[in-house]
Amino acid sequence: MSKNLAQINNWEELSVQSNSKILQAKGPKTLGRIMLIVLFLFIILLLLPWRQTIPGRGTVTALRPEDRPQTVQNQIGGRIEHWAVREGQEVKKGDTILVISETSQSYFDPELPLRLNEQLNAKRGSETAASQKMEATNSQIRAMSNGLRFQLSAAENKVRQAQNYVRIDSADLLAVQKFYETTRVRLERYESGYKNGLFSLTDIETRRLKLQEDNAKVIGQQNKLSNSSQNLLNSSIELDNIRAKYQESLAKAQSDMSSAISSRASAQGDIAKLRNDISNISIRRGLYIVRAPQSGFVVKTLKAGIGENIKEGESVATLQPKSPLVAAELYVSAMDVPLILDTSDVRLQFEGWPSVQFAGWPSVAVGTFAGKVSAIDRVSSTGGKYRLLISQTSPVPTKDEPWPPQLRQGSGVYGRIILRSVPLWYEIWRQLNGFPPSLEKEPSANNKEKKS
Repeated sequence: MSKNLAQINNWEELSVQSNSKILQAKGPKTLGRIMLIVLFLFIILLLLPWRQTIPGRGTVTALRPEDRPQTVQNQIGGRIEHWAVREGQEVKKGDTILVISETSQSYFDPELPLRLNEQLNAKRGSETAASQKMEATNSQIRAMSNGLRFQLSAAENKVRQAQNYVRIDSADLLAVQKFYETTRVRLERYESGYKNGLFSLTDIETRRLKLQEDNAKVIGQQNKLSNSSQNLLNSSIELDNIRAKYQESLAKAQSDMSSAISSRASAQGDIAKLRNDISNISIRRGLYIVRAPQSGFVVKTLKAGIGENIKEGESVATLQPKSPLVAAELYVSAMDVPLILDTSDVRLQFEGWPSVQFAGWPSVAVGTFAGKVSAIDRVSSTGGKYRLLISQTSPVPTKDEPWPPQLRQGSGVYGRIILRSVPLWYEIWRQLNGFPPSLEKEPSANNKEKKS
């Protein structure tokens, strides 16, 4: 019993001593303070400014079409004879890339230009002969015109002379008719006088003979007038015959002239065709060598081997132009396109260059590069995305570096188009509701048209 009492007393003493060693319970109060501090910091964090951005992914490309990779085509078909370059080699404008030979049977003859020149000389001779024939025909027409003028003058004079004869004979006929009438009237008076015994029979017979003579003269003059009229008719017919013969000869000469003109025109057409063929042959033989259209690097040869036939306009190699003006090709959502201005700033992150990018604070990003929106597509690309062309900001901002010269077209790029600054709580609320970024101002239609 005494032993149990001693143990109880020891436990009481130990409890008194442990009670003095126990710490006071301050945990809930401290936790509350920590939570208040965290809440205060969270509220301050929600009020911090947040730079809204529009993300986009794409590749590195060239701003100008002539700086983008291109294929080199041969303009004529042929057979590969020699490759003058290898893949990755730098070439200058006009350097030989490929040498081909002829495969068309029409151009096999090595002396084809000489043959065409011979044909050209022959056609020129035909043209000269046709020109000489034209000159001879013109001379013939001039001689015919001169001869006709003389013949017509003589024939017209003859007609006028015949007309004068007709007028003279007509006047003479009229005179002898008058004489005849006078003689007839006198005979009638004499016959009346003879009946009355005034005249003798001899006078009557004399007057009758005179009447017969005047009648003969009238008949003779009528015949003479008829001959003069016939001569006038013959002269007129002769004049018409001369004109008809001249028209016939002139028509024949003009026909010869037309034939000569046609021959010369045909010769001139053949000459033009031959000259064109000669020029084409000369140019075609210069196309046996495929040359670099501009300075750059041979990326890949699309044909292989020697002796392979290639068609006209077929691609033989891919050429990357030297020192291209690079740009970034980003694709963004259609919902964000109306908020992008053609003056918007962009921060770019290129594949292969280490960087740390903060979405809300692009100013503290490391390893990113500055860019400016250069063009916005008017229509969407495949997948409903819109393409943006981003060029390097010029001049380069003070705290930034120029784009790396080692950029290769086709490499990946990630970019953020920078918009307005908003509180962090607003950005969280926007993201939770799926709203687009805020629009700082309405895009300027004039700026868009100018950029397009």
